Amino acid sequence: MMNWLIFILCFIWGSNWVAMKAAVDYFPPVMFSAIRFLLGAVVLFLILFYKKTPFPNRYKLKWYAVCGFLQTAFMYAISQSSVLYINAGIACVLGFTMPFWLSIMAHFFLPGERLTPVKMAGLMIGIIGLIFVMNINPFQMEFDGLTLFVELLVVLSSLAWAIANLIIKTKLQNCDMVEFTAYQMGFGGMMLFVFALFYEAGQPIEWTSQAVFALIYAGVLASSLAYVLWFYILSRVEASKSSVSLLLVPVIGALSVWIVLGEQLEWGAWFGILLVVLGIGFVNRKEKTVELKTYRHSDIAS
Repeated sequence: MMNWLIFILCFIWGSNWVAMKAAVDYFPPVMFSAIRFLLGAVVLFLILFYKKTPFPNRYKLKWYAVCGFLQTAFMYAISQSSVLYINAGIACVLGFTMPFWLSIMAHFFLPGERLTPVKMAGLMIGIIGLIFVMNINPFQMEFDGLTLFVELLVVLSSLAWAIANLIIKTKLQNCDMVEFTAYQMGFGGMMLFVFALFYEAGQPIEWTSQAVFALIYAGVLASSLAYVLWFYILSRVEASKSSVSLLLVPVIGALSVWIVLGEQLEWGAWFGILLVVLGIGFVNRKEKTVELKTYRHSDIAS
């Protein structure tokens, strides 16, 4: 059951790449993300209103705001604006190093979630596969000046995403996931909106039927539903196992763009998809445990 939920989540987020690509023709990228999350928050707040969910206490609100800043405002402000300065594929790979950072943090802060050599190998294989999927030549990457600075910011945003997920595992494990998603998305969406007003000042929005469809898909399905689903999965599955499965998102995204928009996939992308699936399999494989049988002294003597 959980594997199916993970696949559904990755399918929603992956297919959202088509909506995001369509949206850039009508919206400034950061503003689109802001409106998307605010729309998603409104939908979830209507559900909370219908359920008569009480207002959260100050302890919860504090962590809701922190997570909203880390994984919604900061992460999307960086990821959406970074593509103006670096290759979009490189931004994607650096952004999806989140499972690597979360697995390391889980090893130290979450009891029972050890980062074994097999898991580390799976993470590295998956990230290498993602490099192939995004058709990146590491030897042609630039590591100086503004490019390096932006790349480091993207890595920092990935680290912020990982920290937010760690907070969910340690501080908000038993909270109402619809409530948490609504408030963190609302806080983050408002921060993004303010940032976009200054960063993308003067850039127009073109309201068409395609723009509205992309916004509804990204806001309702890929935000409201998908984030509630992700937080539910994260609260019930090991951090490393749940997060590494998200490497399927860019894989499904590339396949969706290929099928819907007709963008060509090179042979390297297919090889990368194989590596991503292999890496996820490594991380999620069941570790063999050796059971030690206790013998009585009389059994040994006999």
